[in-house]
Amino acid sequence: MDARERLIESTRELLWERGYVGTSPKAIQRRAGAGQGSMYHHFHGKPDLALAAITRSAEELRDRAEAAFTGPGGAAERVAAYLRRERDALKGCPVGRLTQDPDVMADPGLRRPVEETFAWLTGRLAGLLAQGRAAGELDARLDPAATAAALVAMVQGGYVLARAAGDPEAYARAVEGALALLTRTSERN
Repeated sequence: MDARERLIESTRELLWERGYVGTSPKAIQRRAGAGQGSMYHHFHGKPDLALAAITRSAEELRDRAEAAFTGPGGAAERVAAYLRRERDALKGCPVGRLTQDPDVMADPGLRRPVEETFAWLTGRLAGLLAQGRAAGELDARLDPAATAAALVAMVQGGYVLARAAGDPEAYARAVEGALALLTRTSERN
């Protein structure tokens, strides 16, 4: 891994652990094993490096989600595969946690990849839910956009519940509860 990649990965880790304010250029350089000259050769400063790190986290979230969304099975099965995919529920979502960082949310440039990722995720889920509704897998009365927003909120809230309880099973229960609601809704059809 070259210095640029080490700097991005180190920044991602530090943003996860400490937030934006707690992620100093010195801490990034120390963790990356890179000097100040290397950091400023590749990036214009901490905001530029943080943007690269946040963008990378957002891209990885999209890639993992898309793998489930394009997997085998009907639309409802692919939604379930996304919700049930392996996650470290106690760590939480690297993109979702950024919404709790006031410095990231106050900076339109840093906030943009977070907003775009959640808009993409909600839209992608809404599309799958609409496919499932059209195929008769889900209740014809289901509102794909509202249900997608609820599922994204459930994932993020599931992380919060797991972290608060110190138990990843809290996340798993939230997922199974959401899927049971989808199934019950389609069974009433």
